[in-house]
Amino acid sequence: MQQTTKAAIAYSVLDLATVIEGHTPADSFHNSLQLAQHAEKWGYKRFWLAEHHNMASVASSATAVLIGYIAAGTSSIRVGSGGIMLPNHAPLIVAEQFGTLASLYPNRIDLGLGRAPGTDQLTAMAIRGRNFGSEHDFPRDVQQLQTFFSADNCHSNLRAIPGEGLDIPIWILGSSTDSARVAAAMGLPYAFASHFAPTYFLEAIALYRKHFQPSAHLEKPYVMACVNVVSADTDKEAARLATSVQQLFVGVITGKRRLLQPPVDSIHAVCSEAELAAMQQMLTYSFIGGPDTIAHRFRNFVEQTGIDEVMVTSHIYDHAARLHSYEAFSEMMGNL
Repeated sequence: MQQTTKAAIAYSVLDLATVIEGHTPADSFHNSLQLAQHAEKWGYKRFWLAEHHNMASVASSATAVLIGYIAAGTSSIRVGSGGIMLPNHAPLIVAEQFGTLASLYPNRIDLGLGRAPGTDQLTAMAIRGRNFGSEHDFPRDVQQLQTFFSADNCHSNLRAIPGEGLDIPIWILGSSTDSARVAAAMGLPYAFASHFAPTYFLEAIALYRKHFQPSAHLEKPYVMACVNVVSADTDKEAARLATSVQQLFVGVITGKRRLLQPPVDSIHAVCSEAELAAMQQMLTYSFIGGPDTIAHRFRNFVEQTGIDEVMVTSHIYDHAARLHSYEAFSEMMGNL
C-alpha cells in the first residue's frame, strides 16, 4: 500500500456551474465565482470546470470561457478544465484557447483532457458534424497538443499563437483502465472520475502506477481522485442535504434529468429501490456527514488509495450550505 503524508494531499474543486431549481445559468456563474474566491482563501489548490453538453443542470458547456471568468475573479488558485473533451475539438483550437488563457493568467491554467464526448450521441453528432463517424485517436491528439505548446514548434508550418512555448500542465482524465494506460504511457498526471464512475477506480490507479513511464512533464505517478462531499454540522443535516445530489443521479439513471432539486426528508419517497441501488453504486465515493464522520471515512480512503490529491464536487441546493461544506472540508484537510 502506498503511504501518503498530510503534506502530500492537495485538495481542489470540481465545478459544473450546476443550475438549481428556480434559478438561471447566470446565477450559477455568479455562485461559481464566489465559491472559487472562497476556495482560494480556504487553501484549495485548483478550481476545475467540466465540459458537458445538452444537460439542463450543467451550465459549464463553454468551458474555456468560464475558466477565463473564474481566473479573472481570483488571484492565485489554479483554474482549469476537468476536462476538455477532445473528441469535440480540433487540438489547434484547444491550444489557442488555453494558450490565450495561460497568457492572460500565467502559471495558473491547467488543461485536463477527456476522451469521451461529454454528452449523448445526438448532441455529439451536432457538435462534430461530418466528423462524427470518424475514428478519434485520443493519444495522438494529446501529443499534438504537446507539440503546439512546445517552443520547438516555432519552425513548423502549423503553430498555436498564443500557446507556443507556454508551460501548460496537461492531465489525463478518465473513468476506465484505458485512460490509465494512456496517462501511464505518456508520463502525465491522472485524474479519475470516481465521483460518478467508481467501478474501475482502484484497478485503474494501480495499473497507472505499475506502468507509469517518467517523462519530461512528471517524474513519478500522480493520482487525483474526484469525490462527492456533503459536509454539515451534523450527520442528520448532511444526509438531508445529500438528497439533492441523490435526486440528480437518479435523474441520470432514469433519463429524466432536471435542475438540481431542493433536499427532501427521505430519498425513498422520490425513487424506487432499484433506482436507489443504482444511484448508491454511482455515489460509492461520497463523503456525507458531520466533520468527524467525514474525517474518519476520508482517512480510510487515503490509506486505501494513496492518492496524491483529492478533487471535491458538492451538489448542494442551498448556496450558503454549499460554501459551508467546502469550508468544513478544508478545515478537515488542515487537521488530517
